[in-house]
Amino acid sequence: MSAPKPDSTGFCIIGGGASGATAAKLLTEAGHRIVLLERGPWRAFSDFSSDELANINRHYLTPDPKISPRTVRHTSEEEAERGEFAPTPYLVGGGTTHWAGWVPRMLASDFRQRSLHGEIGGASLVDWPISYDELEPYYSQVEWALGVSGAAGANKFESHRSRPYPLPPLPSTRYSRRFTRGCDGLGWNSFPMPTAQLSAPYRGRPATVQSAFVNFIGDPSGTRSGVLATFIPDALATGRLDLRPNSYVRELAVDARGRIRAAVYEDADGHLVEQEADTFILACNAIESARLLLMSASPRFPDGLANDNGLVGRYLTAHEYTEALGVFDDELLYPWAGGGFITSATYQFYQTDYARGFIGGGLIAAGSAGIGLPANWTLPGHPRWGAAAKNFDREYFNRGMSAGIVLNDLPQEANRVDLDPTVKDAWGLPVARVTHQAHPNDIAQANFLVDRCADILEAAGASKVWRNYISELTGNSRHQHGTLRMGDDPSSSVVDRWCQAHSVPGLVVVDGSTFPTPGGVNPTLTIMANAWRVIDHLLSASA
Repeated sequence: MSAPKPDSTGFCIIGGGASGATAAKLLTEAGHRIVLLERGPWRAFSDFSSDELANINRHYLTPDPKISPRTVRHTSEEEAERGEFAPTPYLVGGGTTHWAGWVPRMLASDFRQRSLHGEIGGASLVDWPISYDELEPYYSQVEWALGVSGAAGANKFESHRSRPYPLPPLPSTRYSRRFTRGCDGLGWNSFPMPTAQLSAPYRGRPATVQSAFVNFIGDPSGTRSGVLATFIPDALATGRLDLRPNSYVRELAVDARGRIRAAVYEDADGHLVEQEADTFILACNAIESARLLLMSASPRFPDGLANDNGLVGRYLTAHEYTEALGVFDDELLYPWAGGGFITSATYQFYQTDYARGFIGGGLIAAGSAGIGLPANWTLPGHPRWGAAAKNFDREYFNRGMSAGIVLNDLPQEANRVDLDPTVKDAWGLPVARVTHQAHPNDIAQANFLVDRCADILEAAGASKVWRNYISELTGNSRHQHGTLRMGDDPSSSVVDRWCQAHSVPGLVVVDGSTFPTPGGVNPTLTIMANAWRVIDHLLSASA
């Protein structure tokens, strides 16, 4: 059933998370009326209760695998099975509704991986078409717009900054002080993690309520600096944002010339609607943006929109979070206290040292080991139920902490997103099929960094340490990059340096799918900074 066609608009954004909200803020504040189509609902902060099981069952913050599944396999020869590789929420605000707000910057070297390392067997390393210097002003813009708390210069490895952070770091937690103590004992640099949480009142907003229980759940106070509390209200305040939640885009329909004619979406009542626009801005996330383009096949683009070279969906990277866990007999750490979840970090092992036998490295950071359901439950030898399990948690939970990593995994052409030929979602659309196998460099790097996590915990005085080594990547970080690679050469990339599709006029991509390489830090700040850069260029070009 079709609904009346709405008026055409200058800009239509698809996806209301970090990058889509950035685009909406900038375009509306520049005087443009825009339509933003978000697949999921628009939740009030009061919807995010502290009832963990209720939130999980409501699927506020992860997709319901029964109605929005994915399939996963390691290689193209395997049969894909239903799985949850890198699940991210479908709702206004996207992943920033449940994040801890870690917003470290990438380093200048992250943009030059091919130049630094050359050919790596089995990988597809390339340089970014832009440099850190080009992105740096936009890093600063996002930090000041969100209100990031941090300490400029404390990370001795960071690349140059044009401005300090707008706010001082969050108060240190007991577990972050232990992390710092361990790093100091080893002679390693550590620093307060920059976070999108307000350590003091800022631009009319109160300081963030420091509760660790909102991680992966949602913040009922609305004081964390996700885009649901910042950029979305900024855009709405202009009166120029037409925000349409529960609008599931099924296809980007093109005309005979190959230009996008309309976003075809199903609204909350099941009506099909065609939204026409001059420019379409894709901001779904790396997996879902690639899926939408592949679903938008036409006589002009028989293999999917913008997929002339067959690269849509290729080079998927997903980081991975793994850790070492420590128990401290001499202090109660109360890992559930404090809102930072991770409040201290080190780049000590971020850069390549060929003596280690692999390239690259990643962020190591202090973490509380008991957010959500206790991480203790995953430890080897943990009793699964009954009095023994309760006693284990009583003994370890309040005395435990973690030191964890963000893996800098290598892009590989075979790691990809395509459409599952048989599995459909609840709307009858083909689901994303993820093919992903770790590169040997990924495993070597991850397990080396886990050992360094254990070193920190032991130097901090842990009486017992568990190491969570990995042999495969599961997508547990929820970070996604690389499926619509950015580059100057149309034969080896999907979008250009301004993230405009090489083969589709009027199609711009602003999410992490454009990343040529993923870096070894949380990507959201870089995604938002790049979105700001792209929209700034778009506005200048249309002026």
